Amino acid sequence: MQTPYSLSRRRFLALGAAVAAGATFSARAAQDWPGGKTITWVVPYPAGGSTDVLGRAIAQQLDALLATRVIVDNRPGATGTIGAARVARAEPDGLTLLGTSIGPQAIAPHVLGKLTYDPVADFAPVIMIGTIPHLLVVGKEQPFHTVADLITAAKKAPQSLAYASGGTGTILHMQGELLQQKSGARFLHVPYKGDTPALQDTLAGQVQFAFIPAAAALPHVQTGALRALAATSAQRLPALPQVPTMAEAGFSDFVVEQWQAVFAPAATPAPVIARLNAGIGRALQSPALTALAEQLGITLAGGTPQALDTARRADFDKWGKVIRDAGIKPA
Repeated sequence: MQTPYSLSRRRFLALGAAVAAGATFSARAAQDWPGGKTITWVVPYPAGGSTDVLGRAIAQQLDALLATRVIVDNRPGATGTIGAARVARAEPDGLTLLGTSIGPQAIAPHVLGKLTYDPVADFAPVIMIGTIPHLLVVGKEQPFHTVADLITAAKKAPQSLAYASGGTGTILHMQGELLQQKSGARFLHVPYKGDTPALQDTLAGQVQFAFIPAAAALPHVQTGALRALAATSAQRLPALPQVPTMAEAGFSDFVVEQWQAVFAPAATPAPVIARLNAGIGRALQSPALTALAEQLGITLAGGTPQALDTARRADFDKWGKVIRDAGIKPA
């Protein structure tokens, strides 16, 4: 796979086309866009997950804000890369969008071999939707009450403690790898086919711990079925003020927030990107989206395409280093 900063002849020509398109795409055309044409919002995951639910809610808002129809197209598979590839190949007219999480853009490219797209060069950032903090949790029967307890036990018996993830190359897996590298402990990784079975086996005590999205873990923490040892956010979570952050637990640079964002194909005209950014930004401010985000445990973001570009490049580099240091080779 090409590195995200390489520039093939095809992409060089696409970049030139983007510049030309930006110069000739008039303000009048941008105002008229999408001209009643249907927008396809590709979700690279199955229906029912947070990325899908959030995407459908935004699509419903955009129907009115952009005076057009927005349909959601679920294209799951290969850790989200099948859906991402679909958008990378689409016409750069703003009518095909990728509503995704961090995985296909910043993690999967380092884990999966022979991708058909470049996660940076083939996509134009539109807007950050929001971020999702995670909780480091253990089942109620586990003897660990702090992160230090967990690390101490793992160091005494390397790979005796197992942690669950939603699959190899997912953000849940990467956090376990990051904890190993930061602590010097060694754990046993148990990948599942999705976050839900990973959570279920953590609850059942089949594995000792897991990093779980806060919204999914919170009800079980509140009932006592799970014990939260730390939050991966920069600040303590309002819903769990007694739970320390990973920084407070001794890992000052362990801040992980899974982002959700929107991308368009590379070479999409800048005025179209600006119109999409404004429309989605307004949708994120709606009472309906605010209530849904609270339910899903997502902190809504918004912001400029440039801010999203900075975030995706930083996370691409960050997780690439974690994966290389872990010795994980592309499949």
